[in-house]
Amino acid sequence: MIRVPHFWARLCLLGLFGALIWPAPGWSVTPGRVEQKNKAETEHAELRKKLSDLKQDILNTESAKHHAEDALASSEAAISDANRKLYQLGIEQHQTEQKITELTGQQQRLQQQVVQQKKQFSALLRNEYQNGNADRLKLLLSGDNPNRINRELQYLGYVSQNENRLIAQLRDNLAAVEKNRQATEQAKQDLDDIASEQQQQKKDLVKEQAKRTELIRQLSTRLTVQRKEAGQLQKNEQRLASLVDKLNHLIEEQQKADRLREENRKAAAAARANAKNSDRKPAVNAAPANSSTTIQVTRTPEAGNDNSPFAQLKGHLRLPTKGELLARYGGQRGEGTVWKGLFIRAAEGGEIKSIAPGKVIFADWLRGFGNLIILDHGAQYMSIYGNNQSLLKQAGDTVGAGEVIATVGNSGGNEQSGLYFELRYQGKAFDPLSWINLK
Repeated sequence: MIRVPHFWARLCLLGLFGALIWPAPGWSVTPGRVEQKNKAETEHAELRKKLSDLKQDILNTESAKHHAEDALASSEAAISDANRKLYQLGIEQHQTEQKITELTGQQQRLQQQVVQQKKQFSALLRNEYQNGNADRLKLLLSGDNPNRINRELQYLGYVSQNENRLIAQLRDNLAAVEKNRQATEQAKQDLDDIASEQQQQKKDLVKEQAKRTELIRQLSTRLTVQRKEAGQLQKNEQRLASLVDKLNHLIEEQQKADRLREENRKAAAAARANAKNSDRKPAVNAAPANSSTTIQVTRTPEAGNDNSPFAQLKGHLRLPTKGELLARYGGQRGEGTVWKGLFIRAAEGGEIKSIAPGKVIFADWLRGFGNLIILDHGAQYMSIYGNNQSLLKQAGDTVGAGEVIATVGNSGGNEQSGLYFELRYQGKAFDPLSWINLK
């Protein structure tokens, strides 16, 4: 019979579906978490190098050497780093578990679709074989009524279209099944890697905590004496003020570079447009060299008097952490000094949240403030968080309002566990409570 070989030729298509399970050339697997983390670290490396040099420049200008707090710097920074990595690993673990759950559900749905499509295609081939619709040549040579032949050929064309559609859908689903399987295996491997890293970070954390405890015991007398030294608080304030000024300068340089790049881009685009229109439009005379320019002098506004997004949050901000407000802006703080911010006593390890959207421009240990994190909120507004146990964000990270950025501690030789918090505008501290809603 003529139709039998044609049937088996079509049936062989089903045998090819096993090969279709392997993805076609060009399919790629999503880069693993190690590659993604290395890329992120590389992107922040240049900024961290600038900030490290900036901090060292500040310390080099000071005459005080071998301060007791400095002995804690390495250990407290290591504790912060270990906790940050554990925090990030916890987030990764949760996201990876969710991904595996989603992939498992997708795999089940895809496999059900593949089974159903195979059944449909098998039924279609079986129907063609039984009804003899597969043999177009036999129909053309039958000598039957031309109208009937045309109708039958048109019907067979519809059948072929349906076959092609089913084949394409089945091929796509089989490829998707394989891609899903690879993604699931990668996610499970990532989960194993995360668990291994967590174990190592916990070991490092326990080791550094024990080291810091021993250092505190050895340095307790020296720390107490140095806290009472005349001028020590002033030096800490000057150190922070110097850091803020240098950070402002760094931000201004970056903004100028960004503006210059944008101006160059616009100038290049305008030059291309002028080149295209030069033959059609007359040249425009340049402005005379002696044309006058009006220079406007504006008074530097106080914090909150500008129209920046951050200024509009005045009166609506929340304290970064929950605790007891022990010190307020302007209150007496030792001999001849006043508080430039707030001190909120809180339990060690408590969450510290960003008061508003911003970018991390400093996240490092600084004498007098321990593990310190500073956010840039634009328009020369900054928020400062000191004495943290751990910094959960790095310089260059963008954060949202209410996002956890650190944990409460007493780093930097502080006597009590809590958060030191400042707000600054154009480098100068101002009263945070005038901006915060305590209700």
